[in-house]
This record gives sequence, structure tokens and C-alpha cells, in this order.
Amino acid sequence: MTHPLFDLTNKTALITGSSQGIGFALAKGLAEAGATIVLNGRDVSKLAEATSRLKTDGIDVHQLPFDVVDHAAVQTAVDSFEKSNGPIDILVNNAGMQFRTALEDFPEDMFSKLLATNVSSVFNVGQAVACHMIGRKRGKIINIASVQTSLARPGIAPYTATKGAVGNLTKGMATDWAQHGLQCNALAPGYFDTPLNAALVADPDFTAWLEKRTPAGRWGKVEELVGACIFLSSAASEFVNGQTIYVDGGITASL
Repeated sequence: MTHPLFDLTNKTALITGSSQGIGFALAKGLAEAGATIVLNGRDVSKLAEATSRLKTDGIDVHQLPFDVVDHAAVQTAVDSFEKSNGPIDILVNNAGMQFRTALEDFPEDMFSKLLATNVSSVFNVGQAVACHMIGRKRGKIINIASVQTSLARPGIAPYTATKGAVGNLTKGMATDWAQHGLQCNALAPGYFDTPLNAALVADPDFTAWLEKRTPAGRWGKVEELVGACIFLSSAASEFVNGQTIYVDGGITASL
């Protein structure tokens, strides 16, 4: 039996970028804690496939296709869903992208795309959902940050900048919206075996480096993010606000 503090029954959770990887794992985990799930993505076919997989497991799931970087489209989609289906109680801002190359060679268009996908999306969806939450005096917003919120590695300086911004935007959300009954926090994964990291996972030299650098000595499994996400989505975190919780095998705690 689920402890009442962690029970998400009768709650609805929107997870952006949830057709695969971390977003899909979090969606499945929140569903197993009782939440109704709203999957989001731009690729309608991938979104339909992900929805079908969850429905096969008996999960109550909706799909809400929109582009997180399009402020007007986000607003329209969120307003329409709320009108037709009821409140979005939990938002997980998971949509994001990565592009790796030396900073001196980094294309300007990719820098702009990273900012839009990783930062503007959090503002766009966060604002659209919060406007409804504020009226109800309750709501949970979880922004997906990264170990790069506090650390840097060669070749990903712009990504590091975007994830630093996510951490600070989370603090800003909490500062503005806690008075309205919202809890806004960030969940920061370490290195996880996901499609976004496929090239690194396939690189034996990088994996060897990661295993030595991480106290836990391995890549993370996406399912290991679920517990922290349930905590931040539930009544157990009612007085937790503006925090970034690292789930990283200890990498940010060690030299």
C-alpha cells in the first residue's frame, strides 16, 4: 500500500518530452503512484506509440502534442486540456536537447536552439500551467535540471549554461509562486543511459571515465529517478521549494 504522503491518486501529471527516455520513465513511475498521465512531444507517431505502451499496462493516459518552444501553442494546448479534462496538478518540465562541440566552434544557431529548447520551454509550459495552479492555490512543478546545473565538462558549455538557468529559474518560480501554494523544484540527473546519451554510452573510454568519476561506479538507470520525482510531486514535499535535488550516484559530491 502506498503511504498517503506519496499517493498521487486523483492527480493529473503533464510530462513534457515524454515519448522516450527519462520523460517516459517518469510518466510510468508517476502513474504507478496513482497519477493520471499526460504525455507530450512534437513527434505524433512516437507520442502515440508511447501512449499505447502505457495503456497496455493499464495506465490512464492522455496525449497532448505541442512544441514546448512555441509560447502561443503551449498556452492553447494547456488551456484546452484544462477546459476539457480538468486540472493539471503536476508538471514535469523534461523536454530538452544536447549538442556537443568545442565552444570556439559552437554554431550560433545551435546555441539559440539549446536556449529555446532547454530554458524557454520551462518558462513557456511553467507559466501556462502555473496560471491555472495559482487560481487553485496548489500545484507541483518539477523542472529537469542536470549535474551540469553545477558542474561543467568540455564540449558542452552552452548546455551547461542552459541547465544553470533551469536551476535559477526554478528558484525564481518558487520565490514568485510559493505564496500561491505552489511547490517548484528541480530534479537533477547525473549520467543516465538514455537516447540523449547514446553516443557516450557506446564510447568505452567515456564509460570507463564515468565509472571512475562516479562514486557509485556506473551509469544511472532511468527508473532510479522515479522516487525523487514522486516525492517532489506529492504531499510529502509540501514545504520543499526552490530546491535542486541531485540524483547522480554521488558525482556532484566528490572530486
